[in-house]
Amino acid sequence: MTERVVVIGAGQAAIQCIETLRKKGFGGSIDLVGEEPHLPYQRPPLSKKYLAGELGRDRLTLRHQNYFDEQRIRLHLGRLAASIGRSSATVTLDDGQTLHYDALVLATGSLPRRLSLPGSDLAGVHYLKDIADADRLRSEIQPGRRAVIIGGGYIGLETAATLRHLGMEVTVLEMADRVMNRVVAEPVSRYFEAEHAGHGVQLLLRYNVTGLQGDASGRVCGVDTAAGRIEANLVIVGIGVIAHDTLARSAGLACENGILVDEYCRTSDPSIYAIGDCSNHPSQRYGRRVRLESVDNAFEQGATAALNILGQAQPHDRVPWFWSDQYHHKLLIIGLSQGHDRVVLRGHPKDNSFSCCYLKSDGELLAIDTVNQAKDQMAARKLIAVRAKLDADKAADISISLKDCLL
Repeated sequence: MTERVVVIGAGQAAIQCIETLRKKGFGGSIDLVGEEPHLPYQRPPLSKKYLAGELGRDRLTLRHQNYFDEQRIRLHLGRLAASIGRSSATVTLDDGQTLHYDALVLATGSLPRRLSLPGSDLAGVHYLKDIADADRLRSEIQPGRRAVIIGGGYIGLETAATLRHLGMEVTVLEMADRVMNRVVAEPVSRYFEAEHAGHGVQLLLRYNVTGLQGDASGRVCGVDTAAGRIEANLVIVGIGVIAHDTLARSAGLACENGILVDEYCRTSDPSIYAIGDCSNHPSQRYGRRVRLESVDNAFEQGATAALNILGQAQPHDRVPWFWSDQYHHKLLIIGLSQGHDRVVLRGHPKDNSFSCCYLKSDGELLAIDTVNQAKDQMAARKLIAVRAKLDADKAADISISLKDCLL
């Protein structure tokens, strides 16, 4: 019988797990361990409204102190989980405190991939993962200063848009031949490249960074590339993230690109669950293992783990979705596009509203990228889930509703 639950991590996945446990009637003890001293908060605004100073810290908070008091959640904030004792079903914190569990939930998230080049440790080199990172970056933002962003993915481009809004000169360096090349179709990449260029961002594609240069004070002053040096007052690194699975590995749990879990979010130890960015789970829809970095996945896995802790066999099998806000444009990605045979463009980028459908050879809709196109993304969620097959010619006609494009 489960009477004691310990949750390690304090993001969206952890909060959803705790909320679901209490809503479904769990009356036992819940301990929440978080490395940061802050109450659990949402991270997506860090590169946008929070960085811009348009959203206060209190509005980032997912649940305020009175919620944890009312729900009898014991908080251990600013504490590291030093080790897991699987045989004794305990977690030892960095202050020596021991927490006992019947069910343990790992919601440890992800960590920024670090740049390993000469000069990477200079002052003025930033990563953007938590509030402390955002606050350090905000303290250096001044109109007219030059920021160089290494990486043309979500974080890099969202940060570029924010810094331009704040009056900084911005250069984005991307080693691939287009931005967001691993996650969106080429028309979407080209659309956002044009948007950033139109807002004054200098985009340099196919650029390989070879090192960072510092001044006499030990502060970054330039970025060296194969094509020459680019001056910089500060540098932001956004080259992806890795699963934060160190604790799980040290406890002997199976890990490979994250903590391996089954469809019920259980790790190789049936008393331990892993959810959110740190977990690698089997997708029934796509027939392979995936590790997803999204709020939606964290939310859904948090609820799934809670239900399974309570003995309600609930598999996790949702069509994933992701979003990015850049300037006044909303990019939404539904599904996973790997394995597609063709991309069908719906609408035209010049109209600032279009979609890209990823189809297999038999017409099956695997995924869709939408830019300011709410109707398509709403329809696609249902169609992708049921493996709907589309007539490619109809799908290319924006005047035909996506749900009416079935073969």
